[in-house]
Amino acid sequence: MKDNFVVLGAGAAGLGAVNRFHNEGIRAKVYEKCAFAGGHAASYFSNGWIFDDGPHISFTKDERIRKLFHESVNGEVEAFKALATNYWQGHWIKHPAQVNLHGLPEDMVVKIIMEMMDAKAAESSEINNYQDWLYASYGPTFSETFPMMYTKKFHTAHASVLDTDWIGPRLYQPDMEEVLHGALSMHTPDVHYISDFYYPTHGGFARFFDQFPEYGDMNYGHEVVEIDPAGKYLVFADGQGDVFSGLVSSLPLPELIPLIKGAPVDVVEAAARLACSECVTVNIGIDREDISEAHWTYFYDEDIPFARISFPHMQSPNNTPDGCGSIQMEVYFSKKYKPMTGDADSCIQPAIDGLFKCGLLKPEDKILFKEARYAPYANVIFDLERNAALELVHGYLDEIGIRYCGRFGEWGYHWTDGSFISGEGAAQKILNH
Repeated sequence: MKDNFVVLGAGAAGLGAVNRFHNEGIRAKVYEKCAFAGGHAASYFSNGWIFDDGPHISFTKDERIRKLFHESVNGEVEAFKALATNYWQGHWIKHPAQVNLHGLPEDMVVKIIMEMMDAKAAESSEINNYQDWLYASYGPTFSETFPMMYTKKFHTAHASVLDTDWIGPRLYQPDMEEVLHGALSMHTPDVHYISDFYYPTHGGFARFFDQFPEYGDMNYGHEVVEIDPAGKYLVFADGQGDVFSGLVSSLPLPELIPLIKGAPVDVVEAAARLACSECVTVNIGIDREDISEAHWTYFYDEDIPFARISFPHMQSPNNTPDGCGSIQMEVYFSKKYKPMTGDADSCIQPAIDGLFKCGLLKPEDKILFKEARYAPYANVIFDLERNAALELVHGYLDEIGIRYCGRFGEWGYHWTDGSFISGEGAAQKILNH
């Protein structure tokens, strides 16, 4: 029992925990209900096509993490200068839109600039939610046309029900000189928070995690159905079990809490109030590569179902058969704000229609591959109920000594490197104890 450390989940966070234990000479046991490691960083192969579980690139500024990821692929990486664009009602503009208004209708640009000037000149107003923050930062026209519409498509909720904890560097706040330059010229400096990124040359994004399963005792196909924190044992769906002296969980909190024997009713109810989006990724392959100059694009039109698209063939030429291109589209739902009404496959044709509508697909294009994949956990929704519910849930887990990590363990907006570091931190708490 002394060093019987157990990690639940073999995604980025779980493997981060494994890595931290490994650095102390400890081989942790890992239980993963899927047949493979990677979690949301997994990659899928089909007849020469590779698609990741949603868009994944490595843009970490942490040199230690970058080195670890690159070591996993023996330094075989593709390096890029990121280019992101926006699409709105037939207009393609560089990202972020607030400093790249050139090309939008003239009267709209004038209105946006005047409202931004008024917003910057106004006295500080009370910020109660994300909508308030947007109006105070950009004024109503820009806010309602771009970030609020994207919020509805990506987070599935209205900006008025979200808080502002998640914003960080994600929404650039320019000065008026930058706004004016971007309105008058299409040539603007790159100010997006992702400037450079890396991607494995072979095998998809999941290859960045190749080395870490070797550091643990991996047990795939093991779904936990009960956790006894007092007796320190686990029960699996097949009736088998195991004991632990320290437990790290990267499981989503709404799934983890009901598994815990004796979990208080108010904690179970709080976990159920934590909201997240679900994602259907529609993946297609076509018979040409020259689809887009941008690595990814954000979409704001309500009649186009996807919120964002990316192009896996641009990340590595080995992600597609020779001479072919690939597109991944993200369509979001949520149980709380926008329930799904069909299955994942029902999203394929509307997504393809959206590509024709915006002109990325042409009538002569031949679609060689198409599929839809459903992810029940995509992104945390930072609604106004989150903080109070999360404080109660995390407080309980701290009390019983279960260390949580990752996007859905911490219930935060972690990118891949952040999830990995979160797992390391959870393992460190056990080592400290």
